[in-house]
Amino acid sequence: MASAPETEAFTPEDIFILSGQSNMSGRGGVDKHNHWDTIVPPECCSDPAKIFRLSAHLNWEMACEPLHHDIDTKKTCGIGPGMSFANAIKDKMGAIGLVPCAVGGTALKEWGKGTHLYENMIKRARAAMHQGGKIKALLWYQGESDTLFKHRVETYKANMEKLIHNVRADLYMPFLPIIQVAIASGEGKYIEEIRRAQKRIDLPNVVCIDAMGLQLKEDKLHLTSEAQVKLGQMFADAYLTHFAATKHSSVHSSVKRSFFCCCLN
Repeated sequence: MASAPETEAFTPEDIFILSGQSNMSGRGGVDKHNHWDTIVPPECCSDPAKIFRLSAHLNWEMACEPLHHDIDTKKTCGIGPGMSFANAIKDKMGAIGLVPCAVGGTALKEWGKGTHLYENMIKRARAAMHQGGKIKALLWYQGESDTLFKHRVETYKANMEKLIHNVRADLYMPFLPIIQVAIASGEGKYIEEIRRAQKRIDLPNVVCIDAMGLQLKEDKLHLTSEAQVKLGQMFADAYLTHFAATKHSSVHSSVKRSFFCCCLN
């Protein structure tokens, strides 16, 4: 896939980290033979004046699907929620910078402080802020791989809360907004148990949106392109409802943790 043109000496004002596993990096439009159909929904179209992404080489460029093509490199990426999210909020924001960090098939333990995935996410987040942009939120969709084993279920809530604490500490942003997804599918039998753990996370400025009910592909694991568009809009609704109204919310303010469920009509 050809890369989008780099934007020289430019840093977007409003930065969002996209992290987790394959339903964040996006498998919409990817068939069972791992070919992406290249169909980009209108809600996911590029906007060269407003929406940018941080490449694997830490350069800002015009954002276009698939957002994670040079990050989640071991699998074929397709449509994820990031572009739909950005398009849904762009009229209320400055220039938007998306920082893709998600990698498919990763369990929560692989995102612990000191791991390659964690340290790369922090490195990319810091690079995104280097020339003056501000991180507005971390969007997180992960947990499908943790449905395989009971011991992962038992430690999920504590490990996710620890991850949030670590990210906020390492970015010096103690009230960084986190919007996480309660999963809609899983690789194992403990889907409901992981969902309960995700909904029970009780920290300030953490909002949970629910993906259950969104359409899955034939593999019963990954969201379709249409579902990813809806998920991006759910992220946008959660961000605009809970965080966008408060100036400098990513640094100074705190809202009580809440569970935010969007209508899937």
